[in-house]
Amino acid sequence: MIDEPSTIVSSEATAATKPTAEAVVAPRRRVKKRRQVPRGQAHIMATYNNTHVALTDQGGNVLVSFSSGRAGFKGPRKATPYAAGVVVRSAVERAKEYGMRDVEVFVKGVGVGREAAIRALYANGLNVLSIKDITPIPHNGCRPRRPRRV
Repeated sequence: MIDEPSTIVSSEATAATKPTAEAVVAPRRRVKKRRQVPRGQAHIMATYNNTHVALTDQGGNVLVSFSSGRAGFKGPRKATPYAAGVVVRSAVERAKEYGMRDVEVFVKGVGVGREAAIRALYANGLNVLSIKDITPIPHNGCRPRRPRRV
C-alpha cells in the first residue's frame, strides 16, 4: 500500500483562510413583488365530475388555479354546487393578493357547479362585468356508433 504524503499546513496559512465573523454575510433575498391586476378573467369549467376555476389576467396568463379535488372534496361531492362555492372562495382569496376587483366570466361545461361558481364570484367581492358561455357544441360532429345487434 502506498501512503499519501501528508501536507503540513502552518498556523499562519490556516488563519488567513478562515473567515472572520464580520466577513460572513448572509445573502440578501429579493422580495418578489406581486404585480397588480385589477381586471382579469375567471374561467370556470364545470363537468359532471369536478369544477375547475382559473383566474387569469387580461392576456389569459393564469394567476390562480383551483379545483374541488384540490379543495379536499372526493368522489361525487366534487361536482356539487357547494364544492364550486368553496373552490371560488379559495381562488378569490388568493387573487385578492394581486389586487383583482373586476372579472369577465367564461363558463364551460354542463355541471351543476356553473351557477354556484358565478354567484360565489360575486358574493366574495369580485365585480362580474360579463358572463360568456364557451361550452363546445358539436355541429353534427363525429359519426355515431353502429346500432347494437342483440
